Amino acid sequence: TLGTQTDYRDGEAQTDPYSPEYIVQSGSVPEILTLATLTWGRGLPAGQAEMEIIDRIREKCAWEAALPPMDSPSNIAKRLKMMEAMERKEWAYREEEIDKLQKVQLEVFKKLLQRREENQNELDAMRLHNQWQNHQKAKEEKIRKIQRDCALMLRKLIAKSKNLMGKLERQDIIQEYNDFSSQTYAPLSRNGFFPDNSSDYYAVKNFYLNTFAGLCELEKTVPDSVSQLKIKAPKPKCTITKTGYIKKSGRLDAVLAQVHQ
Repeated sequence: TLGTQTDYRDGEAQTDPYSPEYIVQSGSVPEILTLATLTWGRGLPAGQAEMEIIDRIREKCAWEAALPPMDSPSNIAKRLKMMEAMERKEWAYREEEIDKLQKVQLEVFKKLLQRREENQNELDAMRLHNQWQNHQKAKEEKIRKIQRDCALMLRKLIAKSKNLMGKLERQDIIQEYNDFSSQTYAPLSRNGFFPDNSSDYYAVKNFYLNTFAGLCELEKTVPDSVSQLKIKAPKPKCTITKTGYIKKSGRLDAVLAQVHQ
């Protein structure tokens, strides 16, 4: 039925309305032909803008019919005035259309700017959130380190409190050498050890290196082969075999020498 077809029809299968063939009689100009540029989906079905176009076409047709004939100078002058007035009206209409188009483009541009600003704000918020997360992680890591250091210092204080009265303990040499922070490896200055006092003990002092006379004497002991280099020129490669055949490299050298000359 008609109702079933209306409810269950496929919208993509619908075609454009049928336009039959027509024949224009001689001497007649149908008004419908002035709207030949309007097609289905492009101006049809007609809306408010299309109705304004149709009214303007009708006004222009009526104006053309009202133009005086060009049979006298007065009619020609009147015709020119009417044409100038119509031209001003057309230019005013075009300026109005341009203003409308610019307003529409401005609104679109504003929407695009607003959308871009919203996207940028989202990116900034995400970036700030990531930075805040990183700072929070660094803060938590620092708090854990402080807690570990605190627990270590508490254990050291507890160990020192066990020997509060300074009880004598037997020296354990193995334990001292096993602990790199003991007095064996790092003695304290308050116990009478000053490592800076004997810093010159490890400095190298040599007569041949610290004095000019020692350097001159050391230079005399150096053989001449060290200071006077002798470079022997390499022997030219043999490019001719025992059988008298000239190798390819020899032929190439001869050609290069000839080109150089």
